[in-house]
Amino acid sequence: MAGPRVEVDGSIMEGGGQILRVSTALSCLLGLPLRVQKIRAGRSTPGLSSGGWKSKIKVLTRPQHLSGLEMIRDLCDGRLEGAEIGSTEITFTPEKIKGGIHTADTKTAGSVCLLMQVSMPCVLFAASPSELHLKGGTNAEMAPQIDYTVMVFKPIVEKFGFRFNCDIKTRGYYPKGGGEVIVRMSPVKQLNPINLTDRGCVTKIYGRAFVAGVLPFKVAKDMAAAAVRCIRKEIRDLYVNIQPVQEPKDQAFGNGNGIIIIAETSTGCLFAGSSLGKRGVNADKVGIEAAEMLLANLRHGGTVDEYLQDQLIVFMALANGVSRIKTGPVTLHTQTAIHFAEQIAKAKFIVKKSEDEEDASKDTYIIECQGIGMTNPNL
Repeated sequence: MAGPRVEVDGSIMEGGGQILRVSTALSCLLGLPLRVQKIRAGRSTPGLSSGGWKSKIKVLTRPQHLSGLEMIRDLCDGRLEGAEIGSTEITFTPEKIKGGIHTADTKTAGSVCLLMQVSMPCVLFAASPSELHLKGGTNAEMAPQIDYTVMVFKPIVEKFGFRFNCDIKTRGYYPKGGGEVIVRMSPVKQLNPINLTDRGCVTKIYGRAFVAGVLPFKVAKDMAAAAVRCIRKEIRDLYVNIQPVQEPKDQAFGNGNGIIIIAETSTGCLFAGSSLGKRGVNADKVGIEAAEMLLANLRHGGTVDEYLQDQLIVFMALANGVSRIKTGPVTLHTQTAIHFAEQIAKAKFIVKKSEDEEDASKDTYIIECQGIGMTNPNL
C-alpha cells in the first residue's frame, strides 16, 4: 500500500496549519507516508513585537491542528508520530480509508470548518458512507464561518459531483467553542472537473446577522442596517435582504455576534463577506467590515471569492480532467495548496492572467488544473 515517503517543509509559503491540512489529506488519499518538518503552525501573536525573539518561534501549538491530524489518522487507521503541542515535526503513515462515524473535538473554539476541510476529500474516497461529528467553534476567527461553508462552499464544491449534508446542532464561539456540526456523505468513484469561468451579473444579495447568548437583539439589527447602507452606496438597484437573527438558547453555546452577506450571480457564482463581533467593537463597524469585504470580492471579476479559491484546489487536483476557475488576486493560501497538490499528488496547475476583455483592467486570473483522476479503489 505505502509508497515512498513524502518529505514536506512546513515552514515555506503559508507555513501554517494549511500545509498540515493539505499534505496529510493528500497523504491519506494517496496512501503515501509523510513527514512534515519545521512546522511553524503556532504563529506568533500578530502585532506583538514586544515578545522579542520568543514571538518568532512558531511551532505546532494549536489544538485544532492536532485534532485535524488525529481525525485523518482515525479515518484511515494510520500511524501518527510527533503530534503533540509544541512539536515541530510529524510523521504520518496512512492505511485504508474507512467510512462510518468519526468524531473530532478541538476542545476549544478551534474551527469545525477547518476540520471539515481536511477530512472531506478523504471520506469521499472511503469504502462506505461517513458521518463526521465535528466539535469546536462554528463561527470562529481566522477560519470560514459555518454559514460560509453551508451557503457558499457547499453549493460550489458539489459541482465536483458529490453531495453532503451539514447539520448544525449547536453553534460555538470564541473563546469557549462548544459547537457541534454533523456532516454526512457517501463516497464517490471519481470527481468531475469543474469550469467556473463565467461570472454573470449579480442578481441577489442576502445574509444573516446574528447574536447569541447575552447580546441584545438590537446588535443584530444594527449590524444588518449598517451593512445594507454600505452596500447601497455601490449597488443601488438590488434589494439587499439581511435577516437579523437571535440564535435560540438551546442551539448556541456562549456569547457571540457576527454577520455573513452573500451575493449570487446569474450563472450561480457565490461571493461572501463576513465579520465577527469582538468586545468593544460597535455593531455598525462589524456590519460595514462584512459589506466592504463582499464589495471587494465583487470588484475583481473572478467567479469565486478569496476564501473559496484555496478550498477548491485539492478537489481540482483529484478530479478526472481539466478544471478551470477564474479568481481575483491569487492568495498565499491558494499558492500553498497548489504547491503541495503538485508536489504530493503530481497534479499539474497553470495560473495565468485572464485574457477576457472585461477583465483587462482588473487583477483577474485563471487557475487551470489537469487533475490526476483519482479513483476510489473500494467502489
